[in-house]
Parts: sequence; C-alpha cells; structure tokens
Amino acid sequence: MKINPLLILPPVLLAGFVAFVAVGNFREDRDDLPSARAGHAAPNVELAQLEDLPLFTDDMLRSGEVTLVNFWASWCPPCRAEAPVVEALAHEGITVLGVNYRDEPDRAMDFLDELGNPYAAIGADPRARMGLDWGVVGLPETFVIDGEGNILMRHAGPITEEIVETRLRPAMERARSGS
Repeated sequence: MKINPLLILPPVLLAGFVAFVAVGNFREDRDDLPSARAGHAAPNVELAQLEDLPLFTDDMLRSGEVTLVNFWASWCPPCRAEAPVVEALAHEGITVLGVNYRDEPDRAMDFLDELGNPYAAIGADPRARMGLDWGVVGLPETFVIDGEGNILMRHAGPITEEIVETRLRPAMERARSGS
C-alpha cells in the first residue's frame, strides 16, 4: 500500500513547528532583548509633569550615579507585579526614575497611591515619543544607566528578584567599577 506524501506533510510540519517553539521557549536568554542603544548615550528625556511629583529630567541621567529608568503604566498587569521589587530597590537607595507610558494621569496617580511610589523623579510620556526614542516595545521595561547617561543594559518584562540578582545588580556593579 502506497501512502500519499501529502497526508504525511501536515503532521511533519506541525511537529517541526512545535519543536521550534519549544526550543525558543526554553532557551536561557529568552528574556534578553538587546537594546540597539546599549553602550550609547540615552536619548533625551522629554516628559510632562505628573501632578506635583518631582519631574524626571535629562540632567538626572548624568548625575554621576548609576540609575534605573523604568517604563510603566497603570493598565499594565506586569507593571503591577513588579511594583514591590521596584519599591524594594528604591528602599535600598538605588535611584529609580519613572516614565509613565501612554497612561491617564489620574489612573497613574491611583496606581502610585495604591502600590507606592518608588521613583526619585517621574514624568509622563502620554504619546509614547520618549518610549519610541528609547526603543520600548512593551511594558514594563527597565534600563540601567551609568553615571554619564549611557545605557548599559535593558530588561524587557517585569523585574523579579531573580532578574535583580542575575542581571540588574551585575550591570550596576559593572557601571560602578567602570568596566
């Protein structure tokens, strides 16, 4: 009995696709989205004031201090999930600067009132212009900035304690040591 090759092709293609997706999902670097801006000066900071909170300005990136820039929004569930970790970093004395991305000011303030405000300074990016300049593709995203205003690394996705220990702290230490 002869088997029609057209009957075998769909299951073989499906198995290949499943294998491709499975390998991609189990790679260790699946969370790494390198930034084209890594190693270069951070783009200009152009943000609107968010109520009476201290405004995040461009000069803050060149303060001589390693900082984190965190893009977030009230409508973003992963931003809500990472909020306690961002708050803990701020309580350690790490400067975290916030960019409220494409959000309603009253909702952003409700978010901060509910979950705490870990940001040394913050601003609103209602039209996503700054986010586009920085290469933000989804929320949350966090950038490690050296004291001279250069982007050292980018993390796309929520910050977890594991991400802090395996990615953010090492990048911040490299920045502090100048390597």
